[in-house]
Amino acid sequence: MAALTHAAPARRRPHIGAGLFVILCAMYFVVPLLAMARFSFQNVPVVTLDWGNALSRWTLDGLRTAFSDSGFWRAAWLSLQLAVTTVGVNMALLVPTAIWAHLRTPRWRPLVEGITLLPWVVPPVALVVGVASTYRQAAPWFLASPFSLVPFYVILALPFTYRSLDAGLRAIELQTLTEASRSLGAGWWTTLWRVVMPSIRSALIGSSFLTTTVVLGEFTVAALLLKRTFPAYLAEYQRSEPQGAMALALVSMLTTSILLLIISVLTRRKHGRIEATRIA
Repeated sequence: MAALTHAAPARRRPHIGAGLFVILCAMYFVVPLLAMARFSFQNVPVVTLDWGNALSRWTLDGLRTAFSDSGFWRAAWLSLQLAVTTVGVNMALLVPTAIWAHLRTPRWRPLVEGITLLPWVVPPVALVVGVASTYRQAAPWFLASPFSLVPFYVILALPFTYRSLDAGLRAIELQTLTEASRSLGAGWWTTLWRVVMPSIRSALIGSSFLTTTVVLGEFTVAALLLKRTFPAYLAEYQRSEPQGAMALALVSMLTTSILLLIISVLTRRKHGRIEATRIA
């Protein structure tokens, strides 16, 4: 009887240290956001702030003033154009490169990964000064256009974009899918567009989002090349309207965070459906 009796599984004790670490990390991100929100939307000086007036004099006037500024819309439209162009160039360069490295030259993948890490090694200031000094003499028209920022943004986004694509390709049976498609008579372009690309859709969306985040948050290159992108506009606008500039920064940060959360949820749901289909 005793042999047939199974001991009750021991209850796991809650990890107080892990919970405390999560709380501290949450405070590390939430507290600065709350401070930004208070500065942006409350007209109460910090020295006079107490529990009695913590909920008074909240207003959206700073944000409305920023939205009414025509310079904001021009800078935001320019940054949006640069983001779309950079995403297109990045995808055109890295998607074939990553697929080719996985299929044909797997031994060269560490080299490709090392090359994509170079933007973290070379400072953006040195990169801009070197390239600008070269093209200022050879092709001044290139630096005169605001789209001269696109090559710099492509380079700066390489570490994030390639790793997202690489993770997506590692998660699928790329060799099996391509061989099956080729055995059915499909060409390489058909295999790429109708087999591989749909299989790594979540990786493409994630890498595009990361590239867009790099473009919308980059300031050094735009400032050195005297281009009035959205980050450069914020740095200039905060000198005259610090509340409005902080409100814009907070709204843009929350918007990108919400978009990232939505993409993560959709990606996880799709991955869960794929895993359920495979198990069934």
